[in-house]
Amino acid sequence: MSGRPSEWDKYLLGSVLFISLLIGGGTASGLYTDTLIEVAAIITAAAVFSQTSGQRIPYTILWLLIFAVALVILQIFPLPAAIFNGLRPELLLGDSWLAGQSGFRFVSVGVGRTIECLLYLVASAAFFLSVLRLRTEQVQGLLPFFFMGVICNGLAGAIQYSLSDDIAIEGLLPFTINAGLFANENHFAALLFVSIPFVVYYGLFRGHLLSGSLGLATLLLLLLAVGSRAGVLIGLAITVLSIVFLSARSRVSGLSILAIFIGLSVYTIGAWTRIDAEAVDPAFGRGEFARTTIEGIKENLATGVGFGNFQKAYQIYEKEGMIFKQYVNHAHNDYLEIAFEGGVIAILLMMFYFILLLAGLVRIRRDALQKAAFLSVSFLLIHSLVDYPLRTEALAMTFAYMNAIIFHKGFADRLAQKNELIEIDHNGDKLFVPIGTSS
Repeated sequence: MSGRPSEWDKYLLGSVLFISLLIGGGTASGLYTDTLIEVAAIITAAAVFSQTSGQRIPYTILWLLIFAVALVILQIFPLPAAIFNGLRPELLLGDSWLAGQSGFRFVSVGVGRTIECLLYLVASAAFFLSVLRLRTEQVQGLLPFFFMGVICNGLAGAIQYSLSDDIAIEGLLPFTINAGLFANENHFAALLFVSIPFVVYYGLFRGHLLSGSLGLATLLLLLLAVGSRAGVLIGLAITVLSIVFLSARSRVSGLSILAIFIGLSVYTIGAWTRIDAEAVDPAFGRGEFARTTIEGIKENLATGVGFGNFQKAYQIYEKEGMIFKQYVNHAHNDYLEIAFEGGVIAILLMMFYFILLLAGLVRIRRDALQKAAFLSVSFLLIHSLVDYPLRTEALAMTFAYMNAIIFHKGFADRLAQKNELIEIDHNGDKLFVPIGTSS
């Protein structure tokens, strides 16, 4: 019998990540593809947790997830109607527990949508915790699955943009594909730019500078083709930061770094040509969405309106002059939308997560893969200030995977073991042996 550890859990989780990138690009509610991904993630997580693991899950992260799930469950749990007196407008009192009875009401003004959000959260959390249970080399082994998903999206996007600058594919998935395999071009751009730190890591630290450079150039060209203003700007910023942030501990020569920066200068010229300063935010755009959402937050701060119910509740606060044939389906700012739907508790949980993320930065300073994940998560969070990328299953699972890299205990343990080893020369070979052991 071989003493080699089992790898089936890595392949299961990798398959979930890959499939989510293929069919999880929709933004509408009730998509059967999203449900398939969520069920697959939960079943896979159950299988992973059925076996013993030597990896520890940080208690702070575990409690954060427990409180988040508890908050969503609370919104679909019947509560005495008297609790809501004075906490929210009458139009948003929520459904009564039973028809004809008003003694109990739900926090959520749309229980069905909140249940969908609960499944979404549980699936993402289960996938995240499952990756934390993997060995360090297995976590790294999920990267090829992620790259395959990005490549498939990139190929789809390249074909689309080579045929026309405005092509839609209908009938293949339960949503219209407009960019790559995504319904929204901004979310496709988000996938491209969060891939950049990992491509830089692959080129600088895995000895594949040529293929890494070609991959980086392809991602940047695709971002230009997409035409997302935020995507173009973030793509440029994340590329520069990735090279500076990661190259300090790599073996790539300074000449190679200089060549990449020259390429970035050329890309900058192309980026500016894609940005029309007069169209950054029209009179009735994201700024107006934010102002209206903040007004709703103020009147529902104690309880929120229930996750998944932004569209329904937003209309109550919408100005008459802002009512058109097209309706506002999201705040285009995930933080405001979460605060509107979850209330003060959701705001506190977001703050707690940001504190944990910043604390994690201190611990990951010496591991290149963790630093790459931190950059990707940071820029995805920045993009969430002007959009809602994490509302797609594809980016939600990607976000869960990247956070698992950041908070995985195995990387710190591996570094501690390396610090206890010394390098010796044994007949021309470089060997690492524990300190105090002679050759």
